[in-house]
Amino acid sequence: MDKMSCILLVDDNKMDIELTLDAFKRARIQNPIFVVNDGEKALNYLFGNGEYSDRSVYPLPDIILLDLKMPRIDGFEVLSKIKKVEKLKRIPIIILTSSKEEGDRALSYDNGANSYLVKPVSFDGFMKVIEKIVEYWLILNVSPPRE
Repeated sequence: MDKMSCILLVDDNKMDIELTLDAFKRARIQNPIFVVNDGEKALNYLFGNGEYSDRSVYPLPDIILLDLKMPRIDGFEVLSKIKKVEKLKRIPIIILTSSKEEGDRALSYDNGANSYLVKPVSFDGFMKVIEKIVEYWLILNVSPPRE
């Protein structure tokens, strides 16, 4: 890959955000990670609205880590809207959630999720998940072409 992949983390839980960023740091990941804490901000970021209009500062991500249960606009709606837009639909979306509900998993895949991962309770378990995300999505996976 010619450039370092950009990651967008969408999660409303401050502790989960800190845990995720810490896990990426401990895994020595130097990829730029942008964080938004609700679905509305995620859509504004992805569509380049408002404060996110400057793509040199807020580039389109190469992967999205998306929580499902958020206020205002939940992850399902974010996922659905992204997958309907030509310039966004190829961005891999990894659902990273605490929900083990079969219905949530089914709805996520029905709306175009590329992966569904349940957040482990322990930090060591979470580190292993982040390492696998990095290994597969940032190293092994060949990204889809941009529009």
